[in-house]
Amino acid sequence: MTNPDEKALLAQAAQHLYPNYRQPQCVFVRGKGCEVWDKSGKRYLDLAAGVAVTSLGHAHPRYVATISEQVGRLVHMSNHFYNENNILLAVELCRRTGMSRAFFCNSGAEANEALLKLARHHFYLKGQKDRYRIIAFEEAFHGRTLGALAMTGRAKYREGFGPYDGGVTHLPYGDLAAVERAMGPDVAGIIVEPVQGEGGVLPAPAGFLAGLRRITEQAGALLLLDEVQTGVGRTGTFLACEQHGVLPDAIALAKGIGGGFPIGVMLCREELSGALPPGSHGSTFGGNALAAAAALTVLSVLDDEKLIEGAKKKGEHLAQALAALSARHSDVLGPERGMGLLRAVPLKGIEPRAVLAAVRERGVLLITAGDTSIRFCPPLTVTEEQLDEGVRALDDALTSIRRSKSAEPARAAP
Repeated sequence: MTNPDEKALLAQAAQHLYPNYRQPQCVFVRGKGCEVWDKSGKRYLDLAAGVAVTSLGHAHPRYVATISEQVGRLVHMSNHFYNENNILLAVELCRRTGMSRAFFCNSGAEANEALLKLARHHFYLKGQKDRYRIIAFEEAFHGRTLGALAMTGRAKYREGFGPYDGGVTHLPYGDLAAVERAMGPDVAGIIVEPVQGEGGVLPAPAGFLAGLRRITEQAGALLLLDEVQTGVGRTGTFLACEQHGVLPDAIALAKGIGGGFPIGVMLCREELSGALPPGSHGSTFGGNALAAAAALTVLSVLDDEKLIEGAKKKGEHLAQALAALSARHSDVLGPERGMGLLRAVPLKGIEPRAVLAAVRERGVLLITAGDTSIRFCPPLTVTEEQLDEGVRALDDALTSIRRSKSAEPARAAP
């Protein structure tokens, strides 16, 4: 087998990979902790974590040992049969969240699809066949399958994929009065993110989640929490909704729960355990022994290394650093925002991809949030020193970009 260099790999990618992503011209081959290296040997500090996925960083020794050992024991059994890790993971997640039942799948989109089907089928089985409408929010992102897209509130993701069934109402995020006006006997549930990640890292306003809980209880509808990006300790508590004092009816988790191995889960309270009876929903790979083993190790390391408490402390450190950065570059940066180790700074008048490229040249990986913000969602194992390195790289990149803009000749008046 040949071992092509980076240039050859990039040529093969251009020829054979489906071109639906905009990817920079580097190919990553290995990682350790919060660092990764490309094929040419260049080192980068990874403060994107695969979009909040690699919660333990890269090649964590316990994670590597678990994956290696489990591959040699049992990888997959269909859901026609139990497997031990699947059961143990369900018990552990229910213990940590206050839920009673777990349905396993492979991604956040699938977990949100399960929330949608759970809510609608729950009322269908109760004889309320016209109660299927879901209230979701503008700028929300719930995934790219058609059901998840129907709940996603960003038009650019939905455009061009045909008509939707009309069963979802999108309202302004944070507007309880709009929710109260939109409620009706046909509403099965409200789905909401405690922090809108793809919408720009927008935390829920104070009292918003509690207000949604009150409204759904009064209407007999379900409150569905999308904690795909915010869950598993990223915001400084296991679930972000804990900081709002809210317990929903069902929760979607994915991303960080598998530490890089694909796994999603829908958790719900006991009263909903009959909403999806045998034959109504399933997932071929969901909850396989390898994915469940990976997730169990993530949970164990979170506890042993106190990473959830660390996310709160390190998140406060990052927030202070980004606030200072915004003050230094107030003409091109807005105020920082977020929770824990999910933070962003909005750009003003600068192309985000130019900023990402400049930061990447300086050996740091960041990603966008929404159309105009730069997002930090590092591994939970990140150090304060590494966060400072990332902020310095962004500072230097912005300084360089601003200097270049100021040096541009003024356009002649028409």
